[in-house]
Amino acid sequence: MPPESKRDRLERAGEVYDLLNREYPEAHCELTFKDPFQLAVATILSAQTTDVRVNMVTPELFRRFPGPEQLASAAQQDVEQIVRTTGFFRNKAKNIIGFARSLMAEHGGVVPRTISELSALPGVGRKTANVVLGNAFGINEGVVVDTHIKRLSTLMRFSREKTPEKIEQDLMGLFAPERWAMLAHLFIWHGRRVCDAKKPRCEACVVSHLCPSSRV
Repeated sequence: MPPESKRDRLERAGEVYDLLNREYPEAHCELTFKDPFQLAVATILSAQTTDVRVNMVTPELFRRFPGPEQLASAAQQDVEQIVRTTGFFRNKAKNIIGFARSLMAEHGGVVPRTISELSALPGVGRKTANVVLGNAFGINEGVVVDTHIKRLSTLMRFSREKTPEKIEQDLMGLFAPERWAMLAHLFIWHGRRVCDAKKPRCEACVVSHLCPSSRV
């Protein structure tokens, strides 16, 4: 088969988005949060674990430390005990306390709305910043790239890159900016429900006919 042209890839990307959007009309961020601060903390905690696990510990965390002021003054060992089951709990406790302290010192406790300001805060990389901007503020600054999105982007041949930053740039070139936040939700939902890393259910996939890696 001849190499896929950029135009063909753009058309295929649009079809994939439309079909997944139809398949998962309720797709949304599955972390539980009430405000941008809580979402940022939950996203930091979600590294190397599941949203389900994070949602099990954040009710107690936010009951004890409901805002950045309270978390900034928290004892690390107290936070460690609460977030222990999310894995890497010492580093995560340090990061969310550092995040809260910097938020208080540099932004008066208000979560900033730019990716540069967010990414400069402890524990917040580009992925977390994109999650917060897209889901708490409705700002499409970029595309979240997690393990599901990285895998699906590779399987769909939307990117041949290895790093999240370069994969994000490829996806931003294929999808309209107003679709960036929802694209992440659609890929994550599809990755969790159908395109499993160990056992992909290609026979149940609504975009299998558009996927170069399909086993159907």
